[in-house]
Amino acid sequence: MSGSLLDASAVIGCPHGGRVAPATTPSGGLRIAGAAVATAEHTYVVTGCPHTVAGVPSPCVSVRWTAAHTGVTVDGAAVLLDTSAAQCVSAALVPQGPPVVQAAQRKVTVR
Repeated sequence: MSGSLLDASAVIGCPHGGRVAPATTPSGGLRIAGAAVATAEHTYVVTGCPHTVAGVPSPCVSVRWTAAHTGVTVDGAAVLLDTSAAQCVSAALVPQGPPVVQAAQRKVTVR
């Protein structure tokens, strides 16, 4: 699998326009240009999602990442790539679509 590494400064959104950000800033491990590389161990939250289902608010609240086994790890956890599988989920854990990576660390690519 190839893709660009995600780090704490990546610009990510939910499919409905909400903003995705790390719940806590990733710390330790590998840093690129001062930003910590994201791993499958990090938790991401969604804010500002306007999604509704049949007129009832059902915003995305978090992202569940499935990191592929690229063989690249940071502190023993698989790194996240802009191509890693993920789903934004509601508070009821209902999948609501994949996150949209608008900008990721482009200086390092895993192939």
